[in-house]
Amino acid sequence: MSTHTAAMTASPLLHRLAEERATGALMRDHGTLFLEDGRVVHAESPATPGIDVLLTAGGRLAPEGWQEAVNRAGARRAVGRFLVESGRLADGELEICHLGAVFDAAFFALAPSSGPSRFRRGATHWMGPVRSVSADAVERETVRRRELLDTVWPYPALDTAPVVPRPAAPGQSVTPRQRALLASADGNRTPAALAWLLGRPAFHTLLEVRRLAAMGLVQTPYEPPPPAPSTLPGWVTQVASPDVALLRRLRDALEATL
Repeated sequence: MSTHTAAMTASPLLHRLAEERATGALMRDHGTLFLEDGRVVHAESPATPGIDVLLTAGGRLAPEGWQEAVNRAGARRAVGRFLVESGRLADGELEICHLGAVFDAAFFALAPSSGPSRFRRGATHWMGPVRSVSADAVERETVRRRELLDTVWPYPALDTAPVVPRPAAPGQSVTPRQRALLASADGNRTPAALAWLLGRPAFHTLLEVRRLAAMGLVQTPYEPPPPAPSTLPGWVTQVASPDVALLRRLRDALEATL
C-alpha cells in the first residue's frame, strides 16, 4: 500500500469531510481538528503543548502578551490577527509556529483509536484564521511521522513510559537539545510531560526519546513476548491442562507392566 493510500485510511471521516468542504470540529479520543471549507485550520490535543506554550516557553512571546491577545480578541476569533497587528509577532513567525502546532496535535488526534469520531458542524476555534492545510497533507504527514518513529527505534512503549536515562558510553556525545531532555528526565516524567516542561512539540520529543533509546541512553521498557498461538481450541487446553500429571503417571504405570 502506498503512503498516499495509507494516509487516506488514517481517518476516513476526515477525508469525507474534506470532500464535502465541511466546517466544524472533528472530535476524537486524543484530540480535535477544526475544519473550514474542508481544510484544517487548527488542531489541539491534551498530549501536546498548545501554540501558547510553544510561543511563550521559548521566550518569543511574554505570557502577559498572549493572555492579552486571548482576552481582547478570543471572543471574535481573531487571536492570531491581533498578535500580528499589535506587533507582538511577525506574520511568518506566527504561521510557522501555528503549522507546527497543527501537525503536532493532528499526529495524536489521528492516532488509531477504538472510540467513535464525532463532528460538531459549524464549530470554530478562538485562534481564528492563520493558515489552512489540506486534510490530505495532514493525513500524509501523520502517517510519515508514524513510520519515522518506527524506523528510528520500533518500541512504541517508549512513547508513554517514564523516560529513564542510562549512563553514556565513554566518548559518547549528545546534542544540546538531547542534553536538556536527559537533564529533565527524572525517571518519572513521560515524553509528553517533558514536552510540556521544555515547551517543545510532543512529536519531536517522542522522536528524540526514541533516538536516545537507540543510542542506549534511555532505557527501553521491557515488552513481554506475545504468547505462542495454540493449535488447540482454548476450551481444550483449559480442561486438559490440570490432568497432565495424571496422564504422565498412567503412562509410567503402563510402561512398567510391559
